[in-house]
Parts: sequence; structure tokens; C-alpha cells
Amino acid sequence: MKVKDAMHKGAEWVSPDTPLTQVARKMKELDVGSIPVGENDRLVGMVTDRDIACRAVADGRDCDTITASEVMTDGIVFCRDMEDLDDALRIMEQKQIRRLPVINEQKRLVGMLSLGDVSQAAPHVLTGEVTAAVSAPNA
Repeated sequence: MKVKDAMHKGAEWVSPDTPLTQVARKMKELDVGSIPVGENDRLVGMVTDRDIACRAVADGRDCDTITASEVMTDGIVFCRDMEDLDDALRIMEQKQIRRLPVINEQKRLVGMLSLGDVSQAAPHVLTGEVTAAVSAPNA
């Protein structure tokens, strides 16, 4: 099975200067737990619900004045839409990532692959292995 057959299609992204409250509203509107951050037509990071909670709210920062770039995880790990799903799952396991942006041959964001997507598409044994690996405590 290819990644394109399991992913959520049509992912959206925000720019680094997007106010955090707007990022959170977009996450709520799309019912997602992360939003890729892009600049100059390239993915540069990711804002997750955990980033918002730990890097903004828990630190008492004013979510009306800070931006996506101030809380995002720099750099981005991704997979390609034509990649085998097994290969993308190994990336998720190795990097302990629950959500993986998917790009096409033109390096355009075309979707997101989440553990939920995997649980719907992959065999249960494989889903269990990936979930265990991604959820393992950091050493």
C-alpha cells in the first residue's frame, strides 16, 4: 500500500508569522492536532497541540501576541505520497512522530499521515508496533 492510499488529503499549512490564536482556530476548524508551517513555498516546521500547550500556555505566554514560529518544532520530517506505507511507518517509529506531512514529486504538501490513518489502513499487528514505538518514553 502507498502512503497516498492511507493519508488525509489536502492538508493546509500556515506561515511562520501566523498568530498562535489563529493557528489554534485553524486546528479546531480542521479537527487536527498539528499544522505544518511553510515559508517561501517550503515546509520549515510544525506546530502541534502539544507545542501550544507546553511552549505557550504552560509558560504563561500571551497567545494573542506570539506566532507560529515562536512555538513550532523547527525542521520537518516528511514522507512522499508514492512511498510504501511501511517505509513511512518506519520513519514515524524512528523519529517518534505521530503525524507526518506528505509531499508529492513536486515537493508540494498533499496530505498528512497520522497514527489514526495508519490504524484504518494497515494490518492491526503493524499498527500496534508503530503505536508502541511512537509512544515509547524518550530516553
